[in-house]
Amino acid sequence: MKKGLVMEGGAMRGVFTCGVVDVFMENGIEFDGAAGISAGAVFGCNVKSRQIGRGVRYNKKYAGDPRYCSVRSLIKTGDLYGVEFCYHTLPEKLDPFDTVAFEMNPMEFYVGATNARTGKPVFHKCTDGKGEDLEWMRASASMPVVSRVVKIRDLELLDGGIACPVLYEYLESLGYDRNVVILTQARGYRKKKSSMLPLIKFAMKKYPAIAKGMGERHLVYNAQMDEIDEMEATGRALVIRPPEPLGIGRTESNPDELERVYQMGRAEALRRLDEVRAYLGYEVES
Repeated sequence: MKKGLVMEGGAMRGVFTCGVVDVFMENGIEFDGAAGISAGAVFGCNVKSRQIGRGVRYNKKYAGDPRYCSVRSLIKTGDLYGVEFCYHTLPEKLDPFDTVAFEMNPMEFYVGATNARTGKPVFHKCTDGKGEDLEWMRASASMPVVSRVVKIRDLELLDGGIACPVLYEYLESLGYDRNVVILTQARGYRKKKSSMLPLIKFAMKKYPAIAKGMGERHLVYNAQMDEIDEMEATGRALVIRPPEPLGIGRTESNPDELERVYQMGRAEALRRLDEVRAYLGYEVES
């Protein structure tokens, strides 16, 4: 048995995932590997560094800081989420990311991004939580129009959710056969075609594959949700999702709302804890 953890993105909806994985860590539930897209990558990396509470803590404290996310940052730098603050100042100084623990933990950690030239998904195994790993996480979370393309070696990358919203197929291709999938939308949610396509096509005229991918994103996402529902029904995966719509936007900055969503994640994980233990082969407490 090879145990995997799959974490969907969704920007600030990702604090739901923070609640789930914190409960896992508090209860000694470990995985052989994990894979995340967008918030599933930038918040989920705390699983490998074993930093319980860090994901919700820094978001509650800094999400309202204009250096973290603001129109001002978008105008000045081309990134809605400030690169210097989010990927350097915060993890290096204000709420340090434990790169030593990240590197020492044998759990594999993968992130996905979208190749801006081809529109195809590309994947990266993070090993030390520094430099290039952080750039891949940034790329995975870089939404078109409100983010610059991230250049890594010979690749130009954007939001992984365009080409592959949830990385369950990728983990399965690596031999992971017992996977827990954390989603950030309630059961039955299906994405609609973006009303922003004309703007996206204009802004992404240098990257037509991204514009095409954004036009088809709802089809890709909905097909994955259909398959995940089937996986859940047949026991191919254990799926944890919000019991109801979270009721927050992608850029939510109200710390009370973030705490509420975090607690929803904790509550759902606690409710399903014995089920998770049994699914992963742990001894279930009587």
